[in-house]
Amino acid sequence: MQNVRGNGYLLRDGQMVRDCSLVLEGHAFRSKLTGVGQRQILSFHRRGDIVDLHHQELRTADHNVQALNEARIAWIPIEAIRATIDARPNVARALWRDSLIDGSIQREWILNVGRRDARTRIAHLLCELIYRREGPPLDDAQRRFELPMSQEQIADATALTPVHVNRMLQNLEAEQLIARERRMFVVQDWDALCRVADFDPAYLHFD
Repeated sequence: MQNVRGNGYLLRDGQMVRDCSLVLEGHAFRSKLTGVGQRQILSFHRRGDIVDLHHQELRTADHNVQALNEARIAWIPIEAIRATIDARPNVARALWRDSLIDGSIQREWILNVGRRDARTRIAHLLCELIYRREGPPLDDAQRRFELPMSQEQIADATALTPVHVNRMLQNLEAEQLIARERRMFVVQDWDALCRVADFDPAYLHFD
């Protein structure tokens, strides 16, 4: 296990991979850089996620993985994962399902960045982050949450500028869909936020 500071690298593009990372505490994210250094965040990961399961077959990293905030990471040797898959078919099926869901989320992110307007992109990302915590926020305790990422990181995930992200958050707040104080958010109208976000949680495959 290892404690990794915020923005600390778990994996660098081009690195040979011998272990997969499991997030025990905190959050992590994947990203790629353009030739001139512009960053696109490709996914956010929370406690319980194996961030780079695909590296059991693809042994050279083609992207970066970083801790979003202070994170505790367990390193699982690839050879141990392979041995477990060979010995336990049910584990193999569970890990394969995890990879398929990861691909489903990636497709939704491509749609979000490629075809939705800025307001919808931000609302959709918020809905996903909220839903992945423990499903829809049905009571007051679930409606209040801390957003772990900065506006700059949200901007890199939605192909916007931090200024534009802040403006869209202000719009959602003015519409009384959310309330916020720095990184603390309260969902004021979940159903309306989902409509604005064009959010259908089916792609998360919580079933």
